[in-house]
Amino acid sequence: MELLMIFINIIVPIFVIVAIGALMHRTFHLDLNTLAKLNIYYLVPGLIFVRLYETEFTWQLFLDVFLFFIFLTVFLYFVSSFFSRLFHFNKSMRISFSHSALFYNSGNYGVPVNDLVFRQDPYAMSIQVIVLTFQNLLVYSYGVFTLQAASLGKLKAFITYLKLPITYAMLTAIILNVFNIKLPSFLYTPTSYIADALIGIALLTLGAQVVQLKFSKNLFTVYLSVFVRLILSPALAYVAILILQVDGVAAQAMFISSAMPSSVNSAIIAQEYKNEPEFAAQTVLASTVFSMVTVTVVIYLSKVLF
Repeated sequence: MELLMIFINIIVPIFVIVAIGALMHRTFHLDLNTLAKLNIYYLVPGLIFVRLYETEFTWQLFLDVFLFFIFLTVFLYFVSSFFSRLFHFNKSMRISFSHSALFYNSGNYGVPVNDLVFRQDPYAMSIQVIVLTFQNLLVYSYGVFTLQAASLGKLKAFITYLKLPITYAMLTAIILNVFNIKLPSFLYTPTSYIADALIGIALLTLGAQVVQLKFSKNLFTVYLSVFVRLILSPALAYVAILILQVDGVAAQAMFISSAMPSSVNSAIIAQEYKNEPEFAAQTVLASTVFSMVTVTVVIYLSKVLF
């Protein structure tokens, strides 16, 4: 019964907006590049800034989330490498398979889930936005570096990395928070409006992005990736949380954040750099669909385990 209530009250509202986004894209052919840029350069930085500025921020919290993220990323990297060697994936598939496991949808999906599970708790949301920040930095540093040629790619990737406003939003918010610097209302008010707009637009964007994806081949590899992303990732996250000895809301938020489906960003960079784009797109679609069940279970387990 509790699993059903979690599904109805948390997962269904999310997928209602995802479905609206899918329907709107089918009807109006939305510009996905514009939507992606709107999220990355406008809404996500706004959310990160406001949530980190508002919360009772501590360096211990930041350190705990950072170490958790490092542990989980390293665990997932070795697991994906193990499966890549076990099934003799070629170089391009090894990279794409690794990305599908490492890059998860902590923004469009993770933020709304956190918002519903913890009932807009700023402390829980601050954990999610820190994870979101690290995820974006990982995608546009390691993710792009591994896809580009050594001669030209690294400089281009580094420039792309420096252009991301997410990092600057996080650093600015942390400085203001730690030194208790009050933001004037004429700046805080518009920023809070931007942050409040994220969830609805992010889920609509996810729906528009996912509806264009299709299944075709390499289904074994896709389902293996889904298994790593949706099943093994929360299991490894649980181990990381035990090692770090985190408990309560922090442990629950970290655990739930690890269960999100593969990030649309992994499909976007795969398409841009022509590295197994079909596999990457199928993984995003499959993991998003199956996450309706697995994320429900993980939310339930978060209440039982922590």
